Amino acid sequence: MAGSNAQLLQERVKRRDYALRQLLAASRQRETLLKTILDTIDVGIVAVDSKGETLLVNNQQRAFLRLATPSEGSPDPAHHEQLVFGLDRQTPLPPEKSPVRRATRGETFSDYLVWFGSGAEQRAISTAARGMKNNIDDRFGGAVIVFRDVTDVVEALAAKDELVANVSHEFGSPLTSILGNLDLVLRNAEELSPGPRRFVEIAQRNAGRLRALVEDLLLSAAAVEVVHLRRTDLAGLIENSLVSAQAQANAANVGLVAEVAAPLWADADPLRLGQALDNLVSNAIKYSPGGGLVSVRAARNDSWVRLEVQDTGMGMTADEAARIFTRFFRTDAARQAAIPGVGLGLSITKSIVERHGGSITCFSRPGGGSTFVVALPAGAPPEYATAG
Repeated sequence: MAGSNAQLLQERVKRRDYALRQLLAASRQRETLLKTILDTIDVGIVAVDSKGETLLVNNQQRAFLRLATPSEGSPDPAHHEQLVFGLDRQTPLPPEKSPVRRATRGETFSDYLVWFGSGAEQRAISTAARGMKNNIDDRFGGAVIVFRDVTDVVEALAAKDELVANVSHEFGSPLTSILGNLDLVLRNAEELSPGPRRFVEIAQRNAGRLRALVEDLLLSAAAVEVVHLRRTDLAGLIENSLVSAQAQANAANVGLVAEVAAPLWADADPLRLGQALDNLVSNAIKYSPGGGLVSVRAARNDSWVRLEVQDTGMGMTADEAARIFTRFFRTDAARQAAIPGVGLGLSITKSIVERHGGSITCFSRPGGGSTFVVALPAGAPPEYATAG
């Protein structure tokens, strides 16, 4: 009887051993398949744990890392800051702003552009990151960071913007001459009958609209240029923007209020970010034709500064809100209300915000106003920041 039980136990052990071997073989096959897939795609992938230790890196990412590593160094997926640069292609990216470090801190982002390498081999890399949850306690367990070569796209966009800037500049001189001469005609138009005078006024008005379009195109091209970041008190920028917009608000019977913690430090280009703020506040007033209230709120949230510009104006549909940052896009309600504009201000604003490493989103509903939310990296506290 004992021998029979021992034989039965042995058979069970053999079956369990066979099942475990089958599971191990299947696991290895899936691992091989995953590795083959990851090494086949032309996108770099890095997976890190909650401490930033590398769990996985594919062949394409190793190629990117070779670009980002000095010749005397060795590529390390988590520490490749030496030849990683910001948007100007020259300023080394601070270690705390590297894609892997940001992802290790639990940040989620997309379309974060950096430059790998130097000289003729330098490449524009668009990065994105998503966090992973720990199965045990549902806490942050690591992240996956994706790296994509977008050099051709960036260079094509730069060439297009240079063309727009050049063409717009060439339009500027003749338009100034046309408007100047039309103004002279109207100043000395006592002998003109009402009919011809009206035609001249129509020509002057449309030439003025064309010049405004050219100026917006020039601003649009300039907005994609390099921003010069330095420690900036956003509270002061917001105050200046509201003071500048007060006359426009008074004329439109719109109230202006601000809820901003002061000081509110961030790494920013005061000129460019001031331009973006002016666009948002001016738009909020302009699209509240029946009067109302424009509220500006800003506060620090962990490593980010959150800025909101909210109005009580005409609002827009969800589809329109999704397209509002597209160049030359204008809502049907804005056209029907004959609100002036060519649809470039918000496109320029989005470009400026993204050049700061931030993002901008819009929430709106018809008749219920709109809220524009800007998120900007706050950077280190001012006492630890170095002069830029």
